[in-house]
Amino acid sequence: MNIALWIAQGLLAFVYLVAGGLKLVRSREQLVATGRLDWMKDNSDAVVRAVGAIEVLGALGVILPAATGIAPILTPIAAVGLVIVQIGALRVHLTRNERQPLPANVILLLLAAFVAIGRFAS
Repeated sequence: MNIALWIAQGLLAFVYLVAGGLKLVRSREQLVATGRLDWMKDNSDAVVRAVGAIEVLGALGVILPAATGIAPILTPIAAVGLVIVQIGALRVHLTRNERQPLPANVILLLLAAFVAIGRFAS
């Protein structure tokens, strides 16, 4: 079980570091130009950067506390935060009638829930 949790944590950290990092270093216009992030058209630069910062912090939170042994309770708390991020993403995409990103959102939500439950239990 511990190995499966670490794999899930690694996947979550990778995905959220990349996604959040891009939101922090690229302009909103560059991200919208990819054609896959239409929700950004209706949001300010500050909102996009805030989402990016939350994603990067969540990525760090699902790895560092458990890996270092410093405040390991923060790992499942960060995973719960990522569940909340995905609930928000699902809501945005459903409201905008965007179906393409939904499977990825559900998978990330389930991975984060698995980590939260698994780490709270251990």
